[in-house]
Amino acid sequence: MNISHCPSCGSEKIKKLRGPVSHEFEGKVYTARGITYHQCPDCGERVYDGEAVEKMQSASPAFHKAMSTR
Repeated sequence: MNISHCPSCGSEKIKKLRGPVSHEFEGKVYTARGITYHQCPDCGERVYDGEAVEKMQSASPAFHKAMSTR
């Protein structure tokens, strides 16, 4: 995925980054490592591709909880 403009604000400053991404679920922080994404320094918007979303889901306790109740 190659993005040249922020989809939220239109800024051309959007950058491709790689690193850990942390989120919170039920008061506990979890981290997905090695995530590649685009982030806009002007508005903070982040854009993730399908591979990044899959990595974040695999690290998410919410995803595991939902899968175990099926």
